[in-house]
Amino acid sequence: MKEWFKFSTDGLFAIILTAVGIYIALVLLTRISGKRSFSKMSSFDFAMTVAIGSVLATVIISKSVSLQHGIAGLVTIYALQILVAAARQWQPIQSLMDNKPTLLMKNGKIIEGNLKKCKVTTSDLKAKLREANVIQLSEVKAVVFESTGDISVLHGSKDKAIDDWLMDF
Repeated sequence: MKEWFKFSTDGLFAIILTAVGIYIALVLLTRISGKRSFSKMSSFDFAMTVAIGSVLATVIISKSVSLQHGIAGLVTIYALQILVAAARQWQPIQSLMDNKPTLLMKNGKIIEGNLKKCKVTTSDLKAKLREANVIQLSEVKAVVFESTGDISVLHGSKDKAIDDWLMDF
């Protein structure tokens, strides 16, 4: 219990140096691998973001993980991200890595079964509709629970139809 409140300038200095070092490594690796590094286009992208955060926290705070080991961990995570992003060009890998979008509403009608399947409540749906400035349900062409976990609301006048390409899941 006494260790929780123990302070040493050496420990503080080590944390600061490690934080600066791992931060520089993170910035360099992100610049090398590109903007995709922190996207949330697939579940793997999300997992990568969480893994990077975990590595950063562990390296900065833990005495048992060196800066070199942390950088090696980051390089490995980024290498995996680059490999998976390239492999996702093939349909079988893409199907394995990506969640499929799910239609929650179509032509103003709520699809209750899909709400339950996606664990989205009616109040969640209402909030998204209000956020999209929907005034009447009849305006809603489609509400899609995206593979990223976001909810997209497609709405407009009755005379406009949604392009089939947008609804090709």
